[in-house]
Amino acid sequence: MVSLVSRQGRQLQRYTSCGKRRIVGCIPYKVKKIDRICECNINQVVEVLVVTSQKTREEIMFPKGGWELDETITQAARREAFEEAGVQGLVEDSLGKWRYKSKSHDKIHEAVMFPLNVTEELYYWPEKSVRTRKWINVAEAMAECKQSWMKEALERLVKRLSTSNLEETTST
Repeated sequence: MVSLVSRQGRQLQRYTSCGKRRIVGCIPYKVKKIDRICECNINQVVEVLVVTSQKTREEIMFPKGGWELDETITQAARREAFEEAGVQGLVEDSLGKWRYKSKSHDKIHEAVMFPLNVTEELYYWPEKSVRTRKWINVAEAMAECKQSWMKEALERLVKRLSTSNLEETTST
């Protein structure tokens, strides 16, 4: 039997030289398969996976959490996607770095976000009992997500995907 447990505590947390907690997150996404090449809006072709906040279970966000000392930054992004959303996939190049104020602790954190091209969606995952996940289109995510820095990361992902060879991805 395999145990599905999220990491807990702050003993292994990374901090900046100014004492800001280092946060790593990802935007899990998939490109819908379409039968033909069309003038599709990228907002209709790309879906992103959001999770509910552990505290409110109403607010949606992308998986994120502390970057720990015993892992690389991309390992941390993959771990957060697995623990919070129950997905695995390919971590792509960083979307950037943001500073934001934590709602619960009134502290400033430094976050790095990555796209995660989802290859597997798991039935069981560590935080399944405390979070809900759902696939939504980009427009819905922009409307429902409350964190401006996450919206900016999503905008960067959409721009990157729209300038990539999306036709090849969607027609295979």
